[in-house]
Amino acid sequence: MRIANLSGRLVIVTDDDTAVDVEKASRGRFSSDPQAIYERWRDFRVWASSTDLPAGSAFSPSDLGSPAPAPRQVLAAGLNYRAHADESGFDAPDVLPPVFTKYSSSITGPVTEVRLPKDGHTDWEVELVVVIGEPTHRVTEDDAWSHIAGVTVGQDISERITQLSGPAPQFGLGKSYPGFSPMGPYLVTADALTDADDLELGCSINGEQVQKGRTRDLIFSVPALVSRLSAILPLLPGDVIFTGTPAGVGMGRTPQRWLADGDVLVSHVQGVGELRQTFRA
Repeated sequence: MRIANLSGRLVIVTDDDTAVDVEKASRGRFSSDPQAIYERWRDFRVWASSTDLPAGSAFSPSDLGSPAPAPRQVLAAGLNYRAHADESGFDAPDVLPPVFTKYSSSITGPVTEVRLPKDGHTDWEVELVVVIGEPTHRVTEDDAWSHIAGVTVGQDISERITQLSGPAPQFGLGKSYPGFSPMGPYLVTADALTDADDLELGCSINGEQVQKGRTRDLIFSVPALVSRLSAILPLLPGDVIFTGTPAGVGMGRTPQRWLADGDVLVSHVQGVGELRQTFRA
């Protein structure tokens, strides 16, 4: 199943890529609020799988918002691909990846314009993003996927000067400028993917491929990451987890490369869809 946030309303995206309004199709049983559905995720899945949906309507990707627009917690894993740890100059983590937060005000939908911070070094990091579907605390790896609503495409856009300046790094602030957390286009459930633990992801700038990887190469897989995070703090319905980026970011290049005015960044995850960000000075 694919769900989306269409102009602020929850929709199911059908096999023919049309949108069915959930509130209308359920006759008010479920809210139109895309974020609210995660509090009732199991009920919603049962209803959606047993209901004959009406015909959907065509839509434009530019009208989509994030499928999780207002999570209570946004967690992000760093150095979760060995090659990215190498290009960043760090040892690969062995117990838990470094975890930081991104602030929810930075969340946008899949097709956006992003204002570049003045005098900044703005970088790209394509990621598989997980959205939690029910209260999750101290779950095992074997049980982790059953607590996940689905996955989406994310970009952990990062302003490196802010992130790394000062006596201690400012990871959260450097990665939370307006528009720095685009997600979408859809939330896709694991059963709709051929292999949810092995998905290709990557991104390009102005048509030039800059990142390509597979989630099978995550040091901490999606189930392992959810299990280890939930051993420390409860994960709440609708929470978002950025799972890490593969190698190929601008900071790790020689010479280093940063996003510039007019650049178009296109990011994808196999079976989920793509993001398109245009950057403006």
